[in-house]
Amino acid sequence: MSMKCQLTGKTFLNGNNVSHAKNRTKRRFLPNIHNITFFSEILKKSIQLKVCTNALRTVEKKGGLDGYLLNTSNTKLPSTAIKLKKQILSISN
Repeated sequence: MSMKCQLTGKTFLNGNNVSHAKNRTKRRFLPNIHNITFFSEILKKSIQLKVCTNALRTVEKKGGLDGYLLNTSNTKLPSTAIKLKKQILSISN
């Protein structure tokens, strides 16, 4: 399973485990990814995405998947979200 959010592009971060003796070993900080099924009211179908919990809260705040994608600029969206946004824009216009 790819550890990357399909709505925000959030991925893992690198860092160190630091012991009491200050020994450092490499580790990865993974995002909290869940498989979520969203329903698009404009497309009239359900869409399954791998989404981090932060993006899930933002989607709920913006009023659903359609509202989130339409109100977010393309520079902040990964390629999968841009494709969905283009589909929504083509149907809504």
